[in-house]
Amino acid sequence: MGPNTGDLMTREEVLRLAPEITAIINQAELRVDAGLLDVAKELKIVVNVALGTDNLDLPLMTSRGVWAANAPGTFVESTADCTFALLLAVTRRLVEADAYVRSGAWKSFQPGIWDGMELHGKTLGIVGFGKIGRAVARRAEGFGLRVLFFDPSAKDDPRFRELDELLPASNIVSLHIPLLPETHHIMNSLRFARMKAGGIFINMARGKTMDEAALVSALQSGHLAGAGLDVFEDEPVVHPALPTMKNVVLTPHIGGGTRESREATRRLACENVAAVLQGREPVSPVNRLP
Repeated sequence: MGPNTGDLMTREEVLRLAPEITAIINQAELRVDAGLLDVAKELKIVVNVALGTDNLDLPLMTSRGVWAANAPGTFVESTADCTFALLLAVTRRLVEADAYVRSGAWKSFQPGIWDGMELHGKTLGIVGFGKIGRAVARRAEGFGLRVLFFDPSAKDDPRFRELDELLPASNIVSLHIPLLPETHHIMNSLRFARMKAGGIFINMARGKTMDEAALVSALQSGHLAGAGLDVFEDEPVVHPALPTMKNVVLTPHIGGGTRESREATRRLACENVAAVLQGREPVSPVNRLP
């Protein structure tokens, strides 16, 4: 955070202060790369106040003796909650209906006009079955959804499907995977085409796991019935077609953000920093120093 304003510090500000910095608590997605590490000679630890670590050059940090840590569990339940908020908003057309009432256009009860998708008996395909994916599955089962998932680390589970098998079998596909080289654009034009006609797409993972232009094409063609997006390929820039679509619900990367989760995550970040500055290992490391 900025020293006087409370705003997030820019990369330029961080680089200016870097020679004096021993620890960074990263609230956004500051890239920790050679450009930063070359000048931050005293840096001992960087903590992401998030689960993802795609902004960290972990091999380089390890070679420079800099710890990396994250918040592996504090956003799980809040992100799963927000997933279902988006899912319900899209399938039940809640944002459209809200705007209709606010506009003053509603004059009488109109059965059928706002009918959406009933969840009971439908199939939710979860891409990524870590802590958040599993928390989403628990909620899905309470709604009567059948759950399938793709995650190579859990192939023995009877709900596991290969991705190209999961997509046409699912009425709703929800992403909960980290951004890695192999997951960049994992949802591309071919994968959107493999989704069930009339399907719903939810992304609560990272924006670059999807080809945003390909998603727009799938929505514009009518192949997909809707989407709920909390992340975008080039945040905060959003594909210009998305805000014009009534069947798309957009939120500004708020998935894990509740008062409770923020407090728990910031406390964990401070515990990580304190441990390292006291000569101990961090509480939740994502690299190992020799």
